[in-house]
Amino acid sequence: MKILVAVDGSSFTKRMLAYLVAHDEWLGNAHQYTVLHAVPAVPPRAAAVLDKAVLKSYYDDEAEKVLKTVRTFFDKQKVRAEFVSKVGPAAEVISAAANKGKYDLLLMGSHGHGTLGNLVLGSVATKVMSQTEVPVLLVR
Repeated sequence: MKILVAVDGSSFTKRMLAYLVAHDEWLGNAHQYTVLHAVPAVPPRAAAVLDKAVLKSYYDDEAEKVLKTVRTFFDKQKVRAEFVSKVGPAAEVISAAANKGKYDLLLMGSHGHGTLGNLVLGSVATKVMSQTEVPVLLVR
């Protein structure tokens, strides 16, 4: 199975990784994992005055802050994974990657705000589910 694992470094990512450990049928080299982190873009006015190398370095550093912990998790489980970061709004980045990569499953943590919270705050998970045909497994 080809699985896209969306991570943001929050406690909800940690819960999702704990779910993987608790359900060892998800782990193992029988599956192909891609771990994706969406780095929020620097506002366009600020990005316009920054050197491209400085901006790229910033995005790489921000991604590594999140991916380092997840990389360590996969290494401890002895599971191979590809680690990718993209710049942009999380929902759009995740759904585009899921659609383009032809994944069998998208795995992500959910903050679990509920219906009212989603209405007021919006929800990355809700947006992703509406923008992709890939089955989504949400872990709260």
